[in-house]
Amino acid sequence: ELSWVLTMGLLLGLTVSGCPVRGVVGQNVTLPCKYRVNHQNDVTTMCWGRGSCPSSHRYRSEGNLAQGDVSLTIVNAAEADGGMYCCRVEIPGWFNDQLNNLEIVIERGDSTGDHAVPPES
Repeated sequence: ELSWVLTMGLLLGLTVSGCPVRGVVGQNVTLPCKYRVNHQNDVTTMCWGRGSCPSSHRYRSEGNLAQGDVSLTIVNAAEADGGMYCCRVEIPGWFNDQLNNLEIVIERGDSTGDHAVPPES
């Protein structure tokens, strides 16, 4: 199974962020996922993944698919939310899908407000 994932990642243009997204326990954290949109019909679907598919009101996609933003917000982040996430955007045509792996680190802290530390490409 691992070799299949690696092969597909190479074929689909897998990208891995060099810097982890950092958040604080009890606060919201946003995992950025952006892509170029040439035409509104270019993007058919998108998904976020981490382990089994979660069913929780804490995960929100507040971006705009038509404008190239499918960032994921985790409401009231917990240390258990840390780890590797994958954003996949399906674009019609051969080998056009875009994958972005993001590591998220949730730390204990005393500050307030939303946290989003997007990696610079």
